[in-house]
Amino acid sequence: MSVPDQSLVRFRKVVAASLAELESRRREVNDLNVFPVADGDTGDNMTMTMRAVLDELDGLDGAPIDVIGREELVSAVARAALLGARGNSGVILSQIVRGAAEELASRPGELVDPVLVSAAFARAADAAYDSVRNPAEGTMLSAVRAMAHRVAHDIAHIDTPRLGPDATPAEQDELIAEVLERALDAANEAVARGPDQLAVLKEAGVVDAGAYGLTVIIAGVVAALRGREEPDLAHQPPPQRTVEPPPGHLPEHESSSFRFCTNFAVTGNSLEGGSFVSRLEALGDSVLVVGDERTIRVHVHTDEPESAVAVFEGAGTVSRLDVADMAEQVRQRSARLAPATSPAKPPACAVVAVASGPGITQLFRSLGASVVEGGQTMNPSTYELLAGIHAAEAAAVVVLPNSANVIMAAERAAEMSEKPARVVPTRAQQEGLSALLAFDPTRSCAENADAVAAAAGGLALGGVARSARPDPQGRFGEGDAVGYSGGELVSWGDPADTLRRTMAGIGAEAELITCIAGESAPLDRKAVEGLVPEGVELEYHDGGQPAWWWLLCAE
Repeated sequence: MSVPDQSLVRFRKVVAASLAELESRRREVNDLNVFPVADGDTGDNMTMTMRAVLDELDGLDGAPIDVIGREELVSAVARAALLGARGNSGVILSQIVRGAAEELASRPGELVDPVLVSAAFARAADAAYDSVRNPAEGTMLSAVRAMAHRVAHDIAHIDTPRLGPDATPAEQDELIAEVLERALDAANEAVARGPDQLAVLKEAGVVDAGAYGLTVIIAGVVAALRGREEPDLAHQPPPQRTVEPPPGHLPEHESSSFRFCTNFAVTGNSLEGGSFVSRLEALGDSVLVVGDERTIRVHVHTDEPESAVAVFEGAGTVSRLDVADMAEQVRQRSARLAPATSPAKPPACAVVAVASGPGITQLFRSLGASVVEGGQTMNPSTYELLAGIHAAEAAAVVVLPNSANVIMAAERAAEMSEKPARVVPTRAQQEGLSALLAFDPTRSCAENADAVAAAAGGLALGGVARSARPDPQGRFGEGDAVGYSGGELVSWGDPADTLRRTMAGIGAEAELITCIAGESAPLDRKAVEGLVPEGVELEYHDGGQPAWWWLLCAE
């Protein structure tokens, strides 16, 4: 919004206030989401959009608007919001910012007053609706349109709908705050109606996360204009409430059946965003493609993030790639909302581990790690690993690939991540589990990576599996047991004898051998206990891994 003294200081103040309020209630907005795998991090996504706008303003260093140029300023803000957006909520918010900013740019020389605010809201609402292929009521679309309608209606009843060039900053702030408070009341009413329009909200007893997040932003702006540190809670009611299921409801967003919320920017020349939509819809749902001929922002829910990126090969340069595992978001949300004595403080560093098998997965999680499912072949994609890094609730991440085949993909994901990430090149699941005991969530990422790597270096690894084919040298046949130590074949033949010899090899100087049994291991626990070298303690777990009968680790 333009100001009489032509300074960015007051504009930055209201943006910073809205961001601070949204940041303080980010988790609250996140936990409202009930689509259940559609943008489970709505608060995060909206916060990133507003943070990008503030960072852009800070880069201008308070230069006078006359020096920058209003059109150039608006273009910079709109582009920053677009590039900073993530998820449905962030992309739609970026279009609200763009629409309002473009209206302000179209009226050079005018002070921001009720008439201009009304025009900006109208254009913002149009931009928001235009960004969505199948708009649904009860969402943030309804909230921004309700604000536009209220401001347009109230102009006729405002004593001073226009401001002249002699208006003081204090007069302008007061008048705009009055208009926005009325708009906020309308938005809150729209938010409260959401459960009557979306059955999924009614069933969960909550309001729409994006719509509520938008009211949080406006409440922060009003507080800044009135010189308050925090919003007036009379204009910002609590978001959650109990509701009864309705007899009928309007068309709604459906829960995505796809796993990854995939976001990226594409820069180039003569880009036509609409021309890519059908190809993206063939890969998933919740498709948004917005921007202009030089920059577009893409959002899609899909099981194939790499295929979504490939759609734009030759069209432009892909950047700002972000992939979120929505199933993991739901799991984390459920954990946060479960009864607890006090909220846990997010750790400084977290672990993301690749695992295959229900038992091993549970072992990693019991040690505090977030798990990326490796599948039958322990070979997740770079995009799955990137999603795991993003989903980890910590400022930085240590990644344990737990397979030689995964190390390069993990390193690529760490390079692509905007969150600091270090890869410890563990080559086996039992190695990652044992080394994970050296991890401390209160230490830095670098300190943890060094500690975990050092712990892994002191382990002797082995395993026994079923041979998938006969040995060319005739030592064993298909279906026989084969035992490995440090990657080398050391024994073969009968399962019990092969396991005994393999454990003896890796545990010759060990005090403890960890044995993790696979889903089709031919010996039970008691039989395994009878094969342990004398004087060595056995730690036994049911891992359920598909490929190995037994995974072994000696300390």
